[in-house]
Amino acid sequence: MIDFATVEQIKDAAKIEDVVSDYVTLRRRGANMIGLCPFHNEKTPSFSVNPARNIFKCFGCGKGGDSVHFIMEIEQTSYWDALHVLAKKYGIEIRERDLTPEEIAARSDRESMLTVNDFTQKHFYENLHKHSEGRAVGLSYFRERGLREDIIEKFRLGFALDARDTLAKAATVAGYKEEYLIKTGLCFKNERDGKLVDRFRGRVIFPFVNISGKIVGFGGRVLMKTENTAKYINSPESEVYHKSNELYGIFFAKAAIQKKDRCFLVEGYTDVISMHQSGIENVVASSGTSLTEKQIRIIQRFTKNITLIYDGDPAGIKASLRGIDLFLSEGMNIKVLLLPDGDDPDSFAQKTNASDLQEFIEKNSTDFIRFKIKLLLDDAAGDPVKRATAISDILDSIAKISDHITRSEYIKESSALLGLDEQKIYYEINKIKARRAEKKPPKSQDGSPESQPEKTSEYDLKADTSFDKLEYELLQLLVREANEPIIETETDKTTVAQYILKELQTDAIEFRNALYNKFLAEFKNQYSENNNKIIDYFKNHSNAQINNLAIDLIEEKYVLSKIFEEKQTVTAESHFDNRLIEKERIRRREKLGEKVGRVVLSYKNHIILERIRLKIIDLKTFSENGDFENAEKTMNELKNLENLKIILAKELGERVILKI
Repeated sequence: MIDFATVEQIKDAAKIEDVVSDYVTLRRRGANMIGLCPFHNEKTPSFSVNPARNIFKCFGCGKGGDSVHFIMEIEQTSYWDALHVLAKKYGIEIRERDLTPEEIAARSDRESMLTVNDFTQKHFYENLHKHSEGRAVGLSYFRERGLREDIIEKFRLGFALDARDTLAKAATVAGYKEEYLIKTGLCFKNERDGKLVDRFRGRVIFPFVNISGKIVGFGGRVLMKTENTAKYINSPESEVYHKSNELYGIFFAKAAIQKKDRCFLVEGYTDVISMHQSGIENVVASSGTSLTEKQIRIIQRFTKNITLIYDGDPAGIKASLRGIDLFLSEGMNIKVLLLPDGDDPDSFAQKTNASDLQEFIEKNSTDFIRFKIKLLLDDAAGDPVKRATAISDILDSIAKISDHITRSEYIKESSALLGLDEQKIYYEINKIKARRAEKKPPKSQDGSPESQPEKTSEYDLKADTSFDKLEYELLQLLVREANEPIIETETDKTTVAQYILKELQTDAIEFRNALYNKFLAEFKNQYSENNNKIIDYFKNHSNAQINNLAIDLIEEKYVLSKIFEEKQTVTAESHFDNRLIEKERIRRREKLGEKVGRVVLSYKNHIILERIRLKIIDLKTFSENGDFENAEKTMNELKNLENLKIILAKELGERVILKI
């Protein structure tokens, strides 16, 4: 691992304008530099480089960060690999900390296994083209499927000869150790004679290329099915191959996914390959395995928009609904495409040219909620119990959406499609979220936000863009004005960050927006140690979402709302008079204190109003059900909330405790 001092040396040397200029033509505009964004198509420059802060930001697609993040995005590489790229550019020697013997052994094993896989891929490819059996069986199969030679080469397809140990012998002669042939799962030992046996025999081969272009495993399809022979086999789990972490075709699709800002998800290898041949390259496959969160997060690195492509098999479609819920939980925007009966993506792509295929996709893709409602309600037609179960399933999916604005839009659409009252849907979804929060396990030892129970507060219901706006403004004040004093006396000095964090902690407030809440939690943890370098900490953050948000908060394009927009500066003339300087400093502190106080109290006011609205819904429900004990309790809670609302209306400058 690269030591901290070397990382800092690389970041100090890597001036953002120099790094970006290798890829983008920049021109000066004031203190910044602008150019056409390399991450999305545009005609008017929205890509800005800020040399003073050593960051970039595109106001079109939203990407931003420092030099390391730019290299990660442009080269589609990891954080550590990006550091190596920059170190090479600036002639910096990489000094890595001493590894333990166990780490050295693990690294050596991994590198050796990747090397063996690379040899094996070339071996299978040569079999396909140079061996008579490979040409007669394997190459004929691919050509019968209509695959061009350039596509066969692109996906590095091959053939394993139908013999006991062809690969084992070739690899051993080439100097590869038996140990790594076994660890990769390419071979196994025969129990009777102890000799190596090839795992893949008599099969066409589909190499698994990971996101970095490394061969991590293989899939093999038998062409002549015999008894007790599996049609498909894959490499077993190993140090380099974990099927839950891999998406077939991601290496070849990532640039197109990023450019098109959409990913198509299909089921099999040939689906991906045929769609590439038809000109649709932003496509990957789960390769027949159950979709995992890790696979979804790989896609998230390139886009939030996913289209799931299914054939017309009803059983397969219903089984795939779990995948839709996983995508929703990860904050993805989902569409669904059903192909004509009898077609899968492979067959449909083969008989459709690129333009017609693209047109079909655009015209026939449907929103996930419409798809799921139609699918489940059609199945429940005429059966009230099935219909009720279907509706519960639909609402459960909507409850998985973390962004409350998106969730609100789906609730509106569901209300119209299901013929249910919108407020009733909000109420039911809130109950689902509460039950889910109770069932979730406690956070992991590392305390990572991803593993913490979902926050379901009593006011987390209907979307209100004002919540997002005020949460954003609070974060902006925290980042930009963190160490500015708003109270300054002989006995007390309170900064903006101290005041806001105390107010939020006193009332046990967590933000509704999941990303903002994650940022806030990390700010709390880091502020005490890095209060003087808090901006640098976040703008150099290795997490892309946190980093992009930090850049948004720092950059001047995003400003506070009108009632907070005034920002005083000391005039040039005042520098000649210390008394005027002090007077101006006091005036600015007072204005800043007013800004902070108003944002905090406006946010609390929104929370109170939302709680009141929810209590009114609860009161109505309890009354209709004859639950007078809970109705009376709710009435008392409403009175307390109304009193708090009155206090806020009277004295906006007074801190208000929200607990009731």
